[in-house]
Amino acid sequence: MVRVAFQGERGAFGEEAVVRYFGEAVEPVPCEVFAQVFQLVARGQVDYGMVPVENSIAGGINEVYDLLRQYDLFVRGEQVVAVELCLLALPGQTLADIRRVYSHPKALEQCEGFLRELAVEVIAQYDTAGSARMIREQGLAGVAAVASRRAADLYGLTVLAEGIQDIPENYTRFIILGRDPAPRPSGPTKTMLVMAVAHVPGSLYRALGCLARRHVNLLKLESRPARNRPWEYVFYVDFEGHRDDPPVAEALAELAQHTQWMKVLGSFLRGA
Repeated sequence: MVRVAFQGERGAFGEEAVVRYFGEAVEPVPCEVFAQVFQLVARGQVDYGMVPVENSIAGGINEVYDLLRQYDLFVRGEQVVAVELCLLALPGQTLADIRRVYSHPKALEQCEGFLRELAVEVIAQYDTAGSARMIREQGLAGVAAVASRRAADLYGLTVLAEGIQDIPENYTRFIILGRDPAPRPSGPTKTMLVMAVAHVPGSLYRALGCLARRHVNLLKLESRPARNRPWEYVFYVDFEGHRDDPPVAEALAELAQHTQWMKVLGSFLRGA
């Protein structure tokens, strides 16, 4: 059975992404932090890792982008999960009983409006499903968790409200980590890379021009602080196409001349 590490407790959205991508014949391996997912994959203790890189409301997951630079792993695929956040509590509790709400900071951010109207104390925890598990194990009355319906079923909690995210169209994009590049798939592909350019006028413009001149469609550009160089940045780039496609291969060859360093993180089948 394929073993796949994810951040969070059983019932987390990361586990849902694992099952959706690999099917039911998979062993999800919970990890407390993102770095542990990367470590288990790098050491060969699991087959793959599943980590989020961005949410359609809250934006990029900075810690994951930084870890992509630190570990010599490849991005082998992606899975988009619709995030429907629910308010969970012990059976018998009502909305009027709730005085305190726990969840991951990103989940709390995504349903800020609902929680403000509920007039409760909001406390950040390391995981959505972990908050649900804590309520069940400690028997916490007057306390609720923001988590998935999957977590409610797993820990025997009641759903007091569902779809509480402020923006209904709420999605998280996860990527699959492996020790080897993915085989070339059939279907539309995308490529992820990270690069550093000289800290001079026009350097990023010239680098991205390598793609534009070959009509390679840019999908995402994310910047993160460069280590040991204050106020300088590295750039994560997503674009359409596979690294072996002639236009992309030509663009990458030219891009190498306009960057201080560059690493292709992976080319893989583009998710829905």
